[in-house]
Amino acid sequence: MLSKVIRMSKTGIGVLSGPSRLIMILFAAQLFLTGCSKESSSQTQSVAPRKIVALQLEAIDVPADFAFIGRTASSQRVEVRSRIAGFLDDITYTEGAYVQEGDILFKIDPAPLEATLRAAKAQLAQQQARLENAEALFARIEPLVKEEAVSKKDYDDAKGSVLEAKAAVEGASAQVFQAELQLGYATIKSPVDGQTSSATQREGAYIDQTTPPLTYVVKIDPIWVEFSVAETEVLKGRSSEKNRELAFPEDRQFVVSLELADGTQYPHVGQISFADASVNEQTGTFLLRAELPNPELTLRPGQFVHIKLSGAYRPDAIVVPQRAVRQGPKGAYVWLVDADGKAEQRPVVLGPWVDDHWLIKQGLKEADRLIVDGTVGLVPGTPVSIVSISPLAEIGDKQ
Repeated sequence: MLSKVIRMSKTGIGVLSGPSRLIMILFAAQLFLTGCSKESSSQTQSVAPRKIVALQLEAIDVPADFAFIGRTASSQRVEVRSRIAGFLDDITYTEGAYVQEGDILFKIDPAPLEATLRAAKAQLAQQQARLENAEALFARIEPLVKEEAVSKKDYDDAKGSVLEAKAAVEGASAQVFQAELQLGYATIKSPVDGQTSSATQREGAYIDQTTPPLTYVVKIDPIWVEFSVAETEVLKGRSSEKNRELAFPEDRQFVVSLELADGTQYPHVGQISFADASVNEQTGTFLLRAELPNPELTLRPGQFVHIKLSGAYRPDAIVVPQRAVRQGPKGAYVWLVDADGKAEQRPVVLGPWVDDHWLIKQGLKEADRLIVDGTVGLVPGTPVSIVSISPLAEIGDKQ
């Protein structure tokens, strides 16, 4: 029998038969494996730190730009009218062309005005001849008065004739000047450099001072850009400045730049030249006007443009890369490395967008260590290992 039992006479320890011994060996092996499993489980609970990239936060001055929609306007719009009456002889400019100050636009028939000028000059010559005669007579009489060869009355009459002749010459000279002025008005010139409009009258038309403007010229270099700012935005800006959340440039001299409708950047910048003192009752906005150079004549009156005002900044602001901010059921939050080297989830209040960064209004402070990369699957309390701490500029470039 394989189940034969051998008894040990001295020790009193029994030796099991083959099948029983096999069962005991299996039981011991099970106990050994269970112990190993517990040891392995205890080792598994010691998780390796998560490798992350962090950003050491610092308070910096952040530019604060303001965007608006505006419309271009001429810096000077001049109506061209006739100062005299006459028939329109010629239109000498190309309608819609750019003209210089002094360029001839219209010509009125000068013949009647030239005749008037000749008559005025003849009258002047006549009065000058009278003056010469009067002065010659007075020159002969004056020495005779001392010798009492002529009466005092003759002397006074001669002297009066000279004065009267001089006045007549002055009057005739004024008539000549007036006639020359009227003849000059027959040639109508551009009063400014600018863009012309179409002519409202054609050659042969009779025009005078009551005729509507013959055309108009708009000055577009420099050019104006007009836009409106809501009263609420102005009040909000004043409050932010008072609370030192915002700092404006000295004397409010913002730098004004433009973006055209096709997205191209206008190459020149300007400044605000006018701010209305009152609020528009219908729209609740302030009217502002900026002036910019326009040497290439790129801008024309009536264009819609995007306006950016630069020069203000937010002092001691905290900004973080966009990808470091997460959105949860309770709002925005970020991951930080706490003093124990573990992950900490912290809610934040977001401010405006600054380039590709968020400005943080509440929740973060200088010297906090912000986790930028390696947040996927992260839970609070997870040990982390900082691979690198990069400056804000480098973090922002790694998109």
